[in-house]
Amino acid sequence: MTGPVFFTEELSNSKVAAIYPSAELARRQAERLRQAMSLSARQVQVLVPGERHPGRKLEPESHNIFRTMIWAHVRLGVIGAIAGLMVYVALRMADIPAVDQSPWLSWLMLVMYGGIFGLMLGGLVTLRPDHDRYVMRVQEALGEGDSAVVVHATSAWQKARAKEFLEAGGAETASTL
Repeated sequence: MTGPVFFTEELSNSKVAAIYPSAELARRQAERLRQAMSLSARQVQVLVPGERHPGRKLEPESHNIFRTMIWAHVRLGVIGAIAGLMVYVALRMADIPAVDQSPWLSWLMLVMYGGIFGLMLGGLVTLRPDHDRYVMRVQEALGEGDSAVVVHATSAWQKARAKEFLEAGGAETASTL
């Protein structure tokens, strides 16, 4: 694993799931994928119908969600405030009358709104809306009696290669961003 990504504090931000009609086929494909890409057993897991806690294999880093929440908000809030400050400086340099007439209020409002916008982006990163389709598709498949191979990629390249490999084997895939 390469280490946490700047905003999420997770080791694996990208995930790919492939749906198979039988547990045996899923296990074989998982093993082939592990060997073909030199992935660890923690990165490639098989989920079967009746699994007690499928969420642990789908999102194994859920314990990091609190850290992700804090750091995404702090980092993006600061970046937003800095962006607001840069907008203020640009408007001052452009001699915008509204900014020139009330510089302190303009500075305060632009920095504050930039920070608030950054905090809202931090909330979006924390929610991880890109994971919904992936999680729901796997849970739906498990409910229908199918099995799934889940890959926790540590890079975009690894995710793309795993997805290609699984689709080449005839599987339907669902992935995160």
